[in-house]
Amino acid sequence: MSDRLQKTPLAEEHVALGARMVDFGGWWMPVQYDSLIEEHTAVRERAGLFDVSHMGEARVCGKDALAYLSYLTVNNPAKLADGQAHYTAMAYPEGTVVDDLLIYRIHEREYLLVINAANIDKDVAWMQQHAAGFDVQVTNESPATAQIAIQGPRAQSILQGLADMELSEIEYYWHRTGPVAGVSALVSRTGYTGEDGFEIYAPAGEAPRLWRLLLARGAADGVKPAGLGARDSLRLEARMHLYGNDMDHTTTLLEAGLGWIVKLKKKADFIGKQALAAQKKAGVTRKLVGFELTGKGIARHGYPVVDGGREIGRVTSGAHSPTLKKSVGLAYVPADQAEPGTELQIQIRHKTSPAVVVKGPFYQRS
Repeated sequence: MSDRLQKTPLAEEHVALGARMVDFGGWWMPVQYDSLIEEHTAVRERAGLFDVSHMGEARVCGKDALAYLSYLTVNNPAKLADGQAHYTAMAYPEGTVVDDLLIYRIHEREYLLVINAANIDKDVAWMQQHAAGFDVQVTNESPATAQIAIQGPRAQSILQGLADMELSEIEYYWHRTGPVAGVSALVSRTGYTGEDGFEIYAPAGEAPRLWRLLLARGAADGVKPAGLGARDSLRLEARMHLYGNDMDHTTTLLEAGLGWIVKLKKKADFIGKQALAAQKKAGVTRKLVGFELTGKGIARHGYPVVDGGREIGRVTSGAHSPTLKKSVGLAYVPADQAEPGTELQIQIRHKTSPAVVVKGPFYQRS
C-alpha cells in the first residue's frame, strides 16, 4: 500500500522506529509508535517529536503581497510585523471554508503560508487563481520543505541544544530564521497540541539528520516520537479545529466558531466578506460546540446528536481524553442548544449517551 502513497522525508525513520503506518489523506504516516497514551502523556509532561512534513508550504512574494493576502484571507495580515505569524483562513464567496492556515510574515513583500496536507493542490490552485491583478508570485514549496514539531514543557531546552538562536526570545506566534544543527531553518513557536513548542522548517534532505539529532538530544529529557493518534487527541483536548472534520466547504467560519479570525472591519475587502457579514447580522442557525460525555462510551466523528429520537446534529471530533480521563468532543448543534450547560444526547451505536455543552478548551496548560 505504501507504494501508492506520498511519503515525507522521514518515512523510513518512522519504519525504523517500529511505527504503525497508515494512509492519512494519501500520505503514508505514523499513527503511533508504541502507545498512543504514552505519546500523548509525554507531550503533556515532557516532550514529543512530530513529523508534520506532509503539511503544505506556499511562499507569496511581490510588491502586492500584503494587499493580495488581505484579499485572500479573512484575518488582517496588515497587523503582522516582520517575524510574526497568525492563524487565518481562506473562504469561499459563501463564507464557507477553503482551508485554515498559518501566515508567517518574513517582510512586507514576502510571506510563508502553511496549509493542510490534503488541500495542497486545491489551495495552491485557489491562490494562483486569485492572484490575477496583483503583482505577486505564489510558489508551492511543499515538496522541498520538511517540518518537524517538538512540543511539550521541555521542548525549549531540548531544541536549544541544537539551535544557534536564543529560543526564549521567540514569543508565541513569532518566528526566526537561523541555523539548527548547522542547517538554515525557520523556527516558529505556534503549536497544535495545547503545549509550548516549536516548529522547524528545513530543506527536506536535511530532515532525517535533524530528526535523529533531536531524538538523541532529548533522550535524557524523555522525549518520544509521537504519531497522528496523539496529535489528534492533544489538539482535541486543546479544542483546536481539524479541517475536514470540524469545518469544510459546507460550514461557514462563523458556524465553526472562528469568528474571532474574521476581521469584518479591516479596510481591505476579502473573499467571503459579504456573506459572513450578512450571516453575522442575521445570526447563525447552528454552532460548533464542545461537549463532555456524562454517560458511558466515546462519541466518534459522524455520530448523531439526537433529541427525542430525532437527529439534530453530528459529532465532528470525539475521543477519550488521556489527560482528563473523560470522553470529549465537538459537534454541530442548533444555535438554541449551544449554550454551555445545555444537555445533549449522543447516539453511540444503538444507545444514547448523555453529554453536556462546555465552554472553551477542555485542557489548558498552566
